[in-house]
Amino acid sequence: MVPAASALLAAAAGGSALLFRQLFDAETGTFTYLLVDVPTHQGVLIDPVFEQHSRDLSLIQELGVALISSLDTHAHADHVTGSWLMHQATGCGIGLAAVARAENVTLPLQHGDKVTFGTRHLGVRATPGHTDGCLSYVLDDQSMAFTGDALLVRGCGRCDFQQGNAGTLFRSISEQILSLPERCLLYPGHDYTGRMVTSVAEERLYNARLGGQARERDFVGFLENMKLPHPHRIAQALPANLRSGRPRDEAAMAPAWAPIQRSYAGLPELAPAWVAEHRDELTLLDVRSREEFNGPDGRVAGSLLIPLPELEQRLQEIPAERPVVVLCHAGSRSALATQQLMKGGVAQVANLRGGLSRWSDEGFPMEGEGPR
Repeated sequence: MVPAASALLAAAAGGSALLFRQLFDAETGTFTYLLVDVPTHQGVLIDPVFEQHSRDLSLIQELGVALISSLDTHAHADHVTGSWLMHQATGCGIGLAAVARAENVTLPLQHGDKVTFGTRHLGVRATPGHTDGCLSYVLDDQSMAFTGDALLVRGCGRCDFQQGNAGTLFRSISEQILSLPERCLLYPGHDYTGRMVTSVAEERLYNARLGGQARERDFVGFLENMKLPHPHRIAQALPANLRSGRPRDEAAMAPAWAPIQRSYAGLPELAPAWVAEHRDELTLLDVRSREEFNGPDGRVAGSLLIPLPELEQRLQEIPAERPVVVLCHAGSRSALATQQLMKGGVAQVANLRGGLSRWSDEGFPMEGEGPR
């Protein structure tokens, strides 16, 4: 890890030895969690979503995290996991309950196992009932736990498919989750109303299904009479998750025209080395001012100048037959230009990562560049 990335990770953690991020997929109401041991830069990802892979990978790369494991709390029925994609991108392990018997799993987990990342670890607790293969992950100091679909905020997972059993779920929650210290923060696998976190103390008191004076018979009676429709994505999600999210047609996952990487802000970007190698196949669009373009900072030979303030009025000047890579000094103005081109219907467009400053620093030629 380079010193700058190390400092960034420490700063992002706010001085703590543990960096924690909660991410959200609005389409499925799914939470994804990143935990990183700051001193060693090693981390784990919990319940990634297939469609959010670029976002998650960008955050991991930007923070300089060495991802050790991608973990799922169970074989989901409502979304496809991103674990296989993350394994392909980073070489991380894929963790899931052994009882799920899913393909491509490199860490078949059982109750009592530990998943280590740097100096920290997550304890694995079997919490079946929603499905046979549900796991909850508890941080080593019991300050936080990740309960998947077993225990939700003021609710719990359903028990009417995938080997679900209400009595089993009641015992799992009571014995493995609500037995944790009252201060322990509980992070669910889903929520659809903006509730992001709860605690053992809160759920013991206020969870209408199993808190307060509720007994197992109350809990079972509640769940057995819910009569919910099946998850609408179960036919797609469950078979895919039993492959750990590996697509049946991997060729379809290849990028259409370039090895695009997306920033955590969602912007498509390309590295200078790839752009330099393929520059004859691209339109290099420089959006700096004319003074900068003709000034001592130099320019890439053959690039097209359209200053950013003029871009919307001059879109028709950009050749339609080639992909477009947008350039500026540091990559900020070109980021805005890239967004404008995408909104304008340009499908094959990307920002030059780091701008012309990085291009020059990496030794690629600049025309008209003055002495440095």
